[in-house]
Amino acid sequence: MAQRGSTIQEVPAASSGRWWQGASKQQWGTFRSAYLGWMLDVMDLMLFAMVLKHVSADLGFDKSQAGMVMSATLLATAFGGLVFGYLADRMGRAKSMMLSIICYSIGTALCGLSDTLGQLMLFRIIVGLGVGGEWSAGSALVSESWPAQHRGKILAWIQSAFASGYAAAAIVAALVVPTLGWRWVFVVGLLPALLAFYVRRHVKEPEIWVNQAQRLSFGQTMGQLFGAHARSTLVGLAFVTAAMCGYWGLFTWIPTYLATPVADGGPGLDMVKSTIWIVIMQVGAAFGFVTFGYIADAIGRKKAFMLFFVCSALTVPVFVMIKSPMALMAFGIVVAYFGTGFYSGFAPTFAEMFPTTVRATAQGFVYNGGRAIAAIAPALIGFLANSYGVASGLMATAGFFGLAALIVLLFLPETKGAELT
Repeated sequence: MAQRGSTIQEVPAASSGRWWQGASKQQWGTFRSAYLGWMLDVMDLMLFAMVLKHVSADLGFDKSQAGMVMSATLLATAFGGLVFGYLADRMGRAKSMMLSIICYSIGTALCGLSDTLGQLMLFRIIVGLGVGGEWSAGSALVSESWPAQHRGKILAWIQSAFASGYAAAAIVAALVVPTLGWRWVFVVGLLPALLAFYVRRHVKEPEIWVNQAQRLSFGQTMGQLFGAHARSTLVGLAFVTAAMCGYWGLFTWIPTYLATPVADGGPGLDMVKSTIWIVIMQVGAAFGFVTFGYIADAIGRKKAFMLFFVCSALTVPVFVMIKSPMALMAFGIVVAYFGTGFYSGFAPTFAEMFPTTVRATAQGFVYNGGRAIAAIAPALIGFLANSYGVASGLMATAGFFGLAALIVLLFLPETKGAELT
C-alpha cells in the first residue's frame, strides 16, 4: 500500500484473484468501520419499528401518526445525506462519518426521554440526519479505497450489515422491553457512539480524495449535480425512490403485521415468535446483500437490479396470502432475499456515476433523497392499514418494486468495472 501522511490508496494486488487477497491493513480498517457504522445505524433506525406497539400505547398515538414519525425520520435522512455528504467531500470521508455516527447515537438515546409525540418526532429527525450522513461518507470511503474489479462484492459485504443491524434491533427489543421497558431500548442505541472514536483513531482518508486539487463550494457542488451530472442525479433519484417505497412500505410494517391477530387478517404471532421470524428472515436478507454484489460484478449492475426488483414484485403478494407460521417464516427468507438484496447495488453504481469532487454529496443526495421521498410509503401503508388492514397495505408495495424495474430498464446506464475519476 502506498501511503501519504493520513491517506490510503488502492492496492493493485487486490484487483486480481479473490477480492480480499492483497488487501492492506488500512483497507480492512475502512471495511470494518463502514460495516459496523452501517450495522449500528440500521439498528438505531429500526428500533422504533420494533417497539412501535409499546411506544404508541404509552404516548397515545395511532398507526397513522406512527407512520408520520417514520416518514419524518426518512425525510431527515435526505438532509443528513446532503449535509454530511458535502462535509465528506469538503473535509474528508472519515471525519464526516465520525460526526454522523455521533449524531444518530445521541438522537436515538434522546428518543427514550420522549413524553409527547412531538418530542419523539424531533428526536427521530436527529436520528435520520445521522443515518443519512453515515451512508454518504462510508460508501464513498470504501468505494475509493478498494479496486474497481471487486467494488460490487466489497460493498455488498458491507451492505449485508443492514441485515445484522435489523436483527440486532429485534434482539435488543426482545431482551430489553420485557424487563426495562421501551425507553431503555433507545438508551442502548447510544452505544454506537463508541465507534466514532475508532474511526477517528484508525481510519485514514483515500488518496484519490486527498489528491483532488479543488474543494468545491456548496453552490458549485449543487451546480455539478444539477448541471453536468443532472441526468445521473435524476435517474438515480427516480429508481431509488421507487425501490425504497417498496422496501420501507413493506419492512417498516412487517413487525406490526406479524403481531396482527388472525381475526384482523394477520398471522397473530407473539413478540417472541415475531422476533425469531425477523432474525431468521435477516439470514435471507444478508444472503441477498452479498450475492447481489457477485451477480452485479458478473452480469452488470442493470441486469442485477432488474432481476431483484421483478422477483420482489412477484413474491410480496404470495407472502401476505400465507397464514401458516412455518410457511410464513420459510417464504419470508425469500421475500427478504429479493426485497433487500438490491440495496448492495446503490453504493457502487452511484460511485461509478459521479466524480470524486462531488461523489459523497451525490451519493448522499441520491440515496437519501430517494429515501426521503419514499417517506410517503410508511404513512401510506399506515393509512391503508387503518382502512383495509395491514395485509392489504403490504400488497401495495409490489407496485413500487415493479416501477423500479421499469425505470432501471429504460434509463439506468451500465457502469460495471468503471474506474473512479
